Amino acid sequence: MFSFFQKKEFLADHLHGLVDIHNHILPGIDDGAKTVDDSMDLINGLSGFGITHFICTPHIMHNFYDNTPETIKKAYHQLSMELGNKGLSNINIDCAAEHMIDDNFESILENQQVMPLSKQYLLIEMSYLQPSYNFDIAVEKIAKYQYFPILAHPERYMYFHQKYGKYPSMKSNGILFQLNLLSLGSEAYGTGVQKMAEKLLSDSLIDFVGTDIHNSRQLSLLKEIKLSRKVLNELLPVIENTIQSFY
Repeated sequence: MFSFFQKKEFLADHLHGLVDIHNHILPGIDDGAKTVDDSMDLINGLSGFGITHFICTPHIMHNFYDNTPETIKKAYHQLSMELGNKGLSNINIDCAAEHMIDDNFESILENQQVMPLSKQYLLIEMSYLQPSYNFDIAVEKIAKYQYFPILAHPERYMYFHQKYGKYPSMKSNGILFQLNLLSLGSEAYGTGVQKMAEKLLSDSLIDFVGTDIHNSRQLSLLKEIKLSRKVLNELLPVIENTIQSFY
């Protein structure tokens, strides 16, 4: 007999081996970890879920977080040294960036100041207030420079929620989608984002997942997320695709 009270499972129990391709664990260069100790706390927490491979993606955002390959690599080497000092040889980190599509993005792209994931993907984002006016042009230029664009957390752009057709339209233009695992609960970003995350998964529009972890509060929220078997069955192939693409 069908039960409306089907058992839900903890998301964290299904993250072993995930390569976290979106996080803010590098110390002191954006709104994520402030210190190396903060970074280590997040890494230790996530490694408790079985996540030991990280591609660190601090913001590059004009006039807010004006990071460059140099500032990112400096923070990366600082964290790498701490991992070595702690003897955590099982933790593997690399560095890239989350690029805001703003009035400076095309300039850094043309001047080869972007930070790709695995040499061929660019993690990009837009403002949560409105779409980037130059988004389509930027995507064309990303392709021109032979990168694959990955749009971070498409479920969080509320202005698309009532224009759902925009999602398959972006996919048809070659844009890949990365879902935030935190979106699968309601506590981090709200129930509207959670519902959109589940719909995008159900419609097979999500390519990759990441934590987008910034702080210990989000780590605690991630630990508490429970999923139905339906959502979990839709999510597990995306987790596997993320591992296969970036390990």
